[in-house]
Amino acid sequence: MNVFDIVGPVMIGPSSSHTAGAARIGKTAAMLLGAPVVKADILFHGSFAKTCKGHGTDKAIVGGILKMDPWDPGIRTSLEKAKELGISINFRTGTIENAHPNTALVTLTSKIGNTIAIQGSSIGGGNIVITKVNDMEVYFTGQKTTLIVMHQDVPGIIAHVTNLVAAGNANICNFRLNRQEKGGLAIMTLEMDSDFDDALVSKIKAIPFVYNTILLKLN
Repeated sequence: MNVFDIVGPVMIGPSSSHTAGAARIGKTAAMLLGAPVVKADILFHGSFAKTCKGHGTDKAIVGGILKMDPWDPGIRTSLEKAKELGISINFRTGTIENAHPNTALVTLTSKIGNTIAIQGSSIGGGNIVITKVNDMEVYFTGQKTTLIVMHQDVPGIIAHVTNLVAAGNANICNFRLNRQEKGGLAIMTLEMDSDFDDALVSKIKAIPFVYNTILLKLN
């Protein structure tokens, strides 16, 4: 067990689950959108719904949407900052079937109308698990450097991406592919236990049929 699993992360707020984890869920959603946010709809489930204000979950998740890390003092005033930026924030509570008690469904809209919806759970110690993207089942934690590639399911995409990763001397320790249907939207997640050259992201983005590519470094 990592010592940080015991003592908890460096953070603003009273709870690693309700604040640090929430901030990481929000930041992951913003990075996946990949564009300035103008609207955020946030559904809190379980204990998130019960303690969102008392533990600052609302401030933390909005801070994450504004690309703040869990230790950023700006989290304390994130709601005011979002208002200054003209971002519309809507909080709701509800039940998500078979979800972890600390779960949020975050839907973000960009200035040009693009949207991303992610379902993420805070599982303790500031750690998170993302289980859905746009209603598609996925699984990644962000504990390791993670490359996320959203693409059309066509032959050759996986080989092209992994060849570029190999050329960058990055070591893949976990690979997962999820798709809506054959030929439809697919999401490739590659967790790596070595450094990854950020410059390779632009090369992967340039691959035909790749819609978006994000290099996630939450830690």
